Amino acid sequence: MHERHEQPDERDIGRRDFLKGVATAALAAAPASAASPPPEPAQAPAAPADAAQKKYASDFMVDLFRSMNMEYMFAMCASSFIGIHESVVNYAGNRNPESITCTHEEISVAMANGYAKIEGKPVLVCVHGTVGTQHAAMAVYDAWCDRVPIYLVLGNTQDATERAGEVFWVHSAQDPAAIIRDMTKWDDNPVSLAHFAESAARAYAIAMTPPMGPVAIAVDDHMQDGDVPPQLRLPKVNVHTPPAGDLGAVREAAKLLVAADNPVIVASRCARTPAGMKLLVELAESLQAGVVDQHRRMNFPTRHPLNGGSPNQADVVLALEGGDISNVARQAHQRSAKVISITAGDLFQRSNYGDYMRYAEVDLSIAADAEATLPALIDEVKRQTTADRKRAFESRGAKIAAANRETYERAKTDATFGWDASPISTARLSMELWQQIRNEDWSLVTGWVNWPLRLWDFTKHYQYIGRAGGEGVGYYAPAAVGAALANKKHGRFTVAIQPDGDLMVAPGALWTAAHHKIPLLIVMQNNRAYHQEVMWFQRQALLRNRSPEGLYTGFGLRDPNIDFAAMAKSMGVGSSGPITDPKDLASAIRRGVEVVKRGEPYLIDVVTQPR
Repeated sequence: MHERHEQPDERDIGRRDFLKGVATAALAAAPASAASPPPEPAQAPAAPADAAQKKYASDFMVDLFRSMNMEYMFAMCASSFIGIHESVVNYAGNRNPESITCTHEEISVAMANGYAKIEGKPVLVCVHGTVGTQHAAMAVYDAWCDRVPIYLVLGNTQDATERAGEVFWVHSAQDPAAIIRDMTKWDDNPVSLAHFAESAARAYAIAMTPPMGPVAIAVDDHMQDGDVPPQLRLPKVNVHTPPAGDLGAVREAAKLLVAADNPVIVASRCARTPAGMKLLVELAESLQAGVVDQHRRMNFPTRHPLNGGSPNQADVVLALEGGDISNVARQAHQRSAKVISITAGDLFQRSNYGDYMRYAEVDLSIAADAEATLPALIDEVKRQTTADRKRAFESRGAKIAAANRETYERAKTDATFGWDASPISTARLSMELWQQIRNEDWSLVTGWVNWPLRLWDFTKHYQYIGRAGGEGVGYYAPAAVGAALANKKHGRFTVAIQPDGDLMVAPGALWTAAHHKIPLLIVMQNNRAYHQEVMWFQRQALLRNRSPEGLYTGFGLRDPNIDFAAMAKSMGVGSSGPITDPKDLASAIRRGVEVVKRGEPYLIDVVTQPR
């Protein structure tokens, strides 16, 4: 672990007025409510007459973050952004943003990822120089691949003559953002407070413009202590209108869709907001076309009659913010079908990482945000639809609905297999959980087990936030905590089905949930292995005509078995388990629901079958 308590040096005495520093230290030691600035302690030495009036550069920075409506600051504490941190606590009274203590930078960024998928906007994430940025890199990559707005401040000591001691040197860099540049949309290294103000506002606008993504601003620690020039004002923060598709191209897309006998819509990250889900429903119903939701977001209601369809049988495929659609396009062209793509992903790419997927040959490519383009596309579809086509649409929709009813009934039957088995089936885990939360205003914030998507009734945008964008292990636990924090003010019941190997990467997220009283029900999918890799090992061994019996050598999480309930309890999270008998599951979930509804996190350790 990297050292956070750097060597003291002479400059620390002069960073802020000494008496002011003594008063701040006394304040930190006194209990205070997060809802209001801490009171002045009775015994604190009097500060100089002008100290109370002085505004520091970091105060101005916090004002700017507040103008962006940033509710929280996620951070593992460090010296390089201590000015900002102190301003959040004392100048802003720990409100908007509120400091949320994280135990690792990967946790900070992954929490911000989960939060942004619920709220549609970033929080402030501060990381410490070289070491903190490197720790954060995996979660930044997940957010980059997932088109999620992340707002990073990278603390740094830019002036080499101010790096007092070895630790300052190894924690500083000429260009800190270089570490993550290929996985961010934009970054800057401001040299003045005025420069910072413009770059900070620009960064927010860039992060929030589709395709969304992480941005980073390097901030010198000494700059945070500087004065605020009297003429400097807060810049107005722009939020750009998302880029919509060219109307001529939209008309051509509508023409192809209306004329199609079997159009299929494939949606990946189409619904950025709750409006996106409603628009997609309207488009599907206007065409009576099946929708294949790839579930990188909650794009379409799972029990809707049009939820389904086969792109491999379509004569026109409409891909909305599609991921890997190259196979769909290739198979479509083999049967002379047409492929339409609407995605903002074509507006911005990096060359180093392969998140852009294999090149897809499409017939009509509209480089625009899909959600912003849907209103015009819906209008054109309705305008071009004749009475004859509408009758054909209705007949097609009835067939899709009948097929989907069969699919749903088959899923219910499949879920009963191994119902009483031990280890517990993931289908039973999912359905026992659904039975007890279905009447709550619930939000499922993990996406590893597929049974909920097959059997639960998803109708709202926030009820599912998709998987890890870069499929990075360690995403789910902190992202769930961040999403739960976003849901908290809305009074929603947040639940996570948590993979065991993933939790072992960032278990400190549990402590953050306990410390900040973030209500979250965590139900472990504890199959005691990195089972994805177990399957890869089995496949490799069988292809080579070798024994698969060593499948847990290097892949298992057993001997000893991990007691996740005990781990959670040690971090202040209520827990139960390990549960191996399915008959004990309902009562454990009932206890967990009660605790979470009181405003606290709870973990249930369930020993499950692999899938």
